[in-house]
Amino acid sequence: YSQVKLTTLIQIADITGIYGLSFIVILANIVVFTIILWLTNKQWQGKNISKKDCMIFLLILLLIITGVYFYGKQRIQSIDKQINNAVKTKIAVIQGNIDQTHKWDTSFQVSLIEKYIRLSQEAKNADLIVWPETAIPFYYSHDEALTKLVNDGIKKCNAWFILGSPSFKRDKENIKYFNSAFLVDPNENVHGRYDKYHLVPFGEYVPFRKYFPFLGKIVAQVGDFSSGLEGHALKWENNKLGIQTCFEIIFPNLSRAIVKNGAGIIINITNDAWFGYSSAPYQHFSMAVFRAIENRRVLVRAANTGISGFIDPVGRVISITKLFKEAVVTNTVPMLYKLSLYTRFGDFFTIACIIITLTVILFNSDLWDKLKVHLKTKK
Repeated sequence: YSQVKLTTLIQIADITGIYGLSFIVILANIVVFTIILWLTNKQWQGKNISKKDCMIFLLILLLIITGVYFYGKQRIQSIDKQINNAVKTKIAVIQGNIDQTHKWDTSFQVSLIEKYIRLSQEAKNADLIVWPETAIPFYYSHDEALTKLVNDGIKKCNAWFILGSPSFKRDKENIKYFNSAFLVDPNENVHGRYDKYHLVPFGEYVPFRKYFPFLGKIVAQVGDFSSGLEGHALKWENNKLGIQTCFEIIFPNLSRAIVKNGAGIIINITNDAWFGYSSAPYQHFSMAVFRAIENRRVLVRAANTGISGFIDPVGRVISITKLFKEAVVTNTVPMLYKLSLYTRFGDFFTIACIIITLTVILFNSDLWDKLKVHLKTKK
């Protein structure tokens, strides 16, 4: 993730995922380490490092970086052609900048909704308007008065909406709670709901609470949410939307799952207000860049207090907001549907590296010698 600014070099992520870039970074560190050993005339595991060893390692690194660079140049040109020929849609993200002390205070519910409606009306001619995670501080479609307030605002905007809201479902005698996103059309009809799949441990649920009920008493203030379905994409007119809530965007497998299920765009709704003025919101946004590249999809991000923005399928940041500022950002973006190698096959590069590493360890260990002796004895 530290290489996020090197747009051309990081295109390899659509084959190897983020771990391919980690491989190159580690290899570069190995080369530097071997050069230092040679210059200081120190041994490594009882062996001297020669100038020839250093040159071989350096040559391998340079060949890999050169290949990755030219691959990146070619892929950017190829994806840009796809973008130019793609069907496009106009999407707006709303950054309400709601203070955490007000967010769940019932006395602020009406003013918060009115604020989001006011900002949404600034998004002229948008096809889809995206509100952040839990932008609606009540159970949407259950509180009649507040739901009517939201729906009246939707009608005024005459656009489809993604609404972040808590939800619940009765299951016989039990009630399950979800961190959800609703897809609502201009006529107030709900066309789908995404329930967050990967919940935050000790923030949205207590791990192993089912097996150790006493844990619930120890951390009574922790949320008790249930998981939704992995990779659930929402059908939107002739397209599909892949929604990821909060830190789900840092998990490559979750983005892969929704894209494999037909999503032509990835939408990340989040509330990063908890992080304050730290590096965390920037790191969170940077991780999203790689999900766009890995799956070759536009990534739309709506964050309560920032950072919101748009990232194109080659990882270029099209628009970005400032932290702790109200913002409305609108962009016309392409809907792409071709699957990258990484989306199709996942972490095959990582698995191959693990297999090779274990094989090398086996062939260089006493266990291999004992196995050869055993096989000879059997013969």
